[in-house]
Amino acid sequence: MADEQLDEKDLNAEDTGATDLAARVQTLEEQLAAAQDQSLRATADLQNVRRRADQDVEKAHKFAVEKFAGDMLPVIDSLELALAHSNADDEHVKQIREGVELTLKMFQDTLKRHHLEAVDPHGQPFNAEHHQAMAMQESANVEPNSVVNVFQKGYLLNGRLLRPAMVVVSKAPSAPQPSIDEKA
Repeated sequence: MADEQLDEKDLNAEDTGATDLAARVQTLEEQLAAAQDQSLRATADLQNVRRRADQDVEKAHKFAVEKFAGDMLPVIDSLELALAHSNADDEHVKQIREGVELTLKMFQDTLKRHHLEAVDPHGQPFNAEHHQAMAMQESANVEPNSVVNVFQKGYLLNGRLLRPAMVVVSKAPSAPQPSIDEKA
């Protein structure tokens, strides 16, 4: 009988040990799942940080000359203005004009190599993203909301607006007002 009691105690102890072991295994499996989840999240966060850093570096390379290019735009404007206001037929101005033309071309070529492009929208539809309307002008000759005059060219750097073009936009002619004589 003593042997039977001893065997029963051993079985109870084994059941308790097995239950403790199963609970411990369950706890460890949960901890492992949590650790795997944390690892996946950390890896995803690291990939996001790398991607953002790569994008920042790419933008820095693309737009590193933005401030310098913006500072050079008034120089180009002045050269274009000098050409527009000089007489190409005047012999006294001809050599100076040629020098200004060559200088302007060198500036434009240099800016083009650095992905800076001019926005000269004369005759195109008004685009609020790239143009700044300075005035409206009635015109029966062109479509309403078209650019009829460009005060100052705009510029894009790698497709991003550096300076909007300053323009005059057409509008439909207003209906003629009846004169005083017609009213009476």
